[in-house]
Amino acid sequence: MAFEVSYNLENEQQFWDELDDITSTRCQEHEIIDNALRSYLNVTTNYKSEYLQTDYSVAKCTFRLIEGELFNTHKEYVRRQIIYCLLQEDDNPTLHVVAAFLLYDGRNNGTDITFEMMQKEGVFPRLVELIRSPTVQEDTRLHQMLLELMYESSRIQRLSWEDLMTVDDTFILYLLDIIEGVSDDAEDPYHYPVIRVLLVLNEQYLVASTTYHASGSGSVTNRVIKALSTHGMTYKTFGCNLILLLNRESETSLQLLILKVLYLLFGNTSTAEYFYTNDLHVLVDVILRNLIDLPSDSASTNALRHTYLRVLHPILAHSQISKPPHYKREDILRLLHLLVTSGHHFAPVDETTVRLVKRCTSVQWLQITPTTASNAADSNGEALAQLPESSSSVGKGQKEFARRTLGMSVDDGSESSTSVLAIAEHTEKPGVQTPSRGNQ
Repeated sequence: MAFEVSYNLENEQQFWDELDDITSTRCQEHEIIDNALRSYLNVTTNYKSEYLQTDYSVAKCTFRLIEGELFNTHKEYVRRQIIYCLLQEDDNPTLHVVAAFLLYDGRNNGTDITFEMMQKEGVFPRLVELIRSPTVQEDTRLHQMLLELMYESSRIQRLSWEDLMTVDDTFILYLLDIIEGVSDDAEDPYHYPVIRVLLVLNEQYLVASTTYHASGSGSVTNRVIKALSTHGMTYKTFGCNLILLLNRESETSLQLLILKVLYLLFGNTSTAEYFYTNDLHVLVDVILRNLIDLPSDSASTNALRHTYLRVLHPILAHSQISKPPHYKREDILRLLHLLVTSGHHFAPVDETTVRLVKRCTSVQWLQITPTTASNAADSNGEALAQLPESSSSVGKGQKEFARRTLGMSVDDGSESSTSVLAIAEHTEKPGVQTPSRGNQ
């Protein structure tokens, strides 16, 4: 969009008054709408350094447009014009304003229509291009805004094959480099956006792999897992932050994204011991706490519990936990026993939970001794030792499926193709909070 109008505003109040005048424009012809949008971009970009110096002020400016007459009368047209602007402009201030509009409008409308339109117009490759652009990288706030836009627009819909092909190994390593380079402060504004982009890309690879395998179309290399497989020692901070996020995250959809990365890491021979041992102990503690804290009163909490159990099995089987001294062996057994025992904290146990608990207890170092079984027995005298063992080996077909899913080899003991599909397919709408037994 070429700017055709110049402004000479003397103070901040005049700036906001001018935005109100522009965004309240009533018009029907596309040419007049375009002129109003040019005026909006002209004012916001010319005075960005003076009056839009904070994220709050940018959001305030954006919602002037979202809540104004101009947008609400012509939503589809305005959205499309803003998307075209993102696709064509290279000016950082302009990119910041249009990215902010798409992000806040996408979050605000509750229908995903903005992100779906972005997908149809081919915005994802443009976001990859901008995020890796040196000019954009110099503007930290813009860079962060684009990362957030990529995350939000990618987690509610599948990316196309062409979209995934725009992400190469260099891009993934660049994102991991950012995480290594930022401060150790977990509240650093760069931590969340970058990590969440890697999480959602892993999700896209996992879903694409299962889809292409089911259709016989070949395999997709998960570049996130590949990068950690080949450069894991260099990028330990990413793993530490995954545990921090899982420890404090209350949004179900984000917990699931984290668990899916963990599932693939611990199921892969080259990344099964990616985490430092001390961090691994913290992760086990978090999983045990979250499992016991989940109420059994809905399908969604049961599905989340199943995902935690699917992740717990490869941790027990393949990580450093499998080697002496075994961390919290009795606590793990006690919890697994409680999960399949009615009459305590849980409602009648579903078959999937029972099956997944059996898989965990089949891990060799958890095999029950008389002493442990006695300690794990409940007040009715039932013991976890009574659970039948289940085979943890994987047939050739299942191993091949897992290899295709990860884009690399997977050791014996990995879960079946059914479990891989269950991990890939289980999702939750953004914003849904995980219920806690402590809050009931």
